[in-house]
Amino acid sequence: MKVYNTLTKKLEEFSPLEDGKVIMYVCGLTPYDHAHLGHARTYVSFDVIKRYLIYKGYNVIHIQNITDVEDKIINRAKETKKNPLELSKAFHSEALSLFDSLNILRADFYPAVSEHIPEIIEAIKRIIKNGYAYETETGVYFNVARFKKYGRLSGQRVKEIEEKHRIEPDPTKKNPVDFALWKKTKKGEEPIGFESPWGYGRPGWHIECSAMSMHYSNGRTLDIHGGAKDLIFPHHENEIAQSEAAFKTQFVKYWLHTGFLTVEGVKMSKSLGNFITIKDALSKHDPRSIRLLFVMTKYSSPIDYSEKHVEGASAALKRIEEGFTLLLEAERSGKPNKVDPGFRKEIHEKKSKFFEAMDNDFDTAGAVASFFDFITAVNKHASGNEIDYSALKIAKQFYNDVFFILGIEIKKEEARAEDSAILNAVLAIREDLRKARQFELSDRIRKILSENGYEIVDTPEGPKVRKK
Repeated sequence: MKVYNTLTKKLEEFSPLEDGKVIMYVCGLTPYDHAHLGHARTYVSFDVIKRYLIYKGYNVIHIQNITDVEDKIINRAKETKKNPLELSKAFHSEALSLFDSLNILRADFYPAVSEHIPEIIEAIKRIIKNGYAYETETGVYFNVARFKKYGRLSGQRVKEIEEKHRIEPDPTKKNPVDFALWKKTKKGEEPIGFESPWGYGRPGWHIECSAMSMHYSNGRTLDIHGGAKDLIFPHHENEIAQSEAAFKTQFVKYWLHTGFLTVEGVKMSKSLGNFITIKDALSKHDPRSIRLLFVMTKYSSPIDYSEKHVEGASAALKRIEEGFTLLLEAERSGKPNKVDPGFRKEIHEKKSKFFEAMDNDFDTAGAVASFFDFITAVNKHASGNEIDYSALKIAKQFYNDVFFILGIEIKKEEARAEDSAILNAVLAIREDLRKARQFELSDRIRKILSENGYEIVDTPEGPKVRKK
């Protein structure tokens, strides 16, 4: 299995530090507002990566922080006159519930900044002791010039950074690009603060992730660190510098980043009126359709959200459900059994292509395309007059494997079989009514089925009921 490492800018063979174990850290929310579709895209992407690693047999330790001490939260708390920790807790709780709706597996740890101030202070002490930070009257700052590998992740040089990026001026700093590890404030000046060896204040944004990730990994190099591409600089660049300065070990082995999300081709922004929260999206669409929309694009590629694209994902979901239903019906059909070497070879090839795509930097776009080719092959076989039941059993297992890996939930087989039996009974009654020329009653049955999301379609084997 190969992954694209943002740090080295190339595909690398995936080999975690410990056999059978992967420590994965994904940058979590700064919960000062409702979670939006950009968050959903990133966390669905890393959920699929996590699921595939679990499927491959790895024990995945997943850490995802909660940045509950940060400028945006403090500013929102001032605006709303609310306690910043209560505010962030409410938004994060809402977000987790929405992520549950999208079938995102929960992390093993959700460390909050406010609950890890001692670990953050200890990390800053280490950086100062190792000669990579200094204190001024405004705070404690990381000395970027001392860390010779700075800029390696983002591919930028310090001079370029000074020219290209807006940097908050502070005459007390040695260099404009030096970033805050601890910000000094006066008690009562902000709604939240903590005591430290450098006076009252709060940690800088970047040190929070470094301290918590290294705490939960017991100081061990992380196998995977993930987040959206807009975090590469300055956040992840700064994480590397301060983590390696503090702990004198490689911080992360593989850096993975998700592509940007646009809305109908335009960057999502409140000022443009195209800002879509997960809550709003789920009020209009099946969460499985939104999840499948994200899954149908590779995690590192840009993705465009639109009603048309969601409708396309809904149609794809319907095709998956109908294919699985057809397989289950064929399994119970009682048709003659016949070994079909051609069918066996075809599904083996489609399965292999699915896993080849997933092993190639978690290419879900290629994997989903192979899966739909697989569905077409199974549908054709299941509609025939003879069934290779052993091959169909293999196909059914692959369906279930894909459902887990992609995180797509389908009705339990037992419930689906029961529904199918009831619908077939209703259809049989309708056919009897038609034969008896009681068309008004038979049309009423069709209407009731239609109102409940089903339609009657004619097939070579006679009329069938299926989901619209």
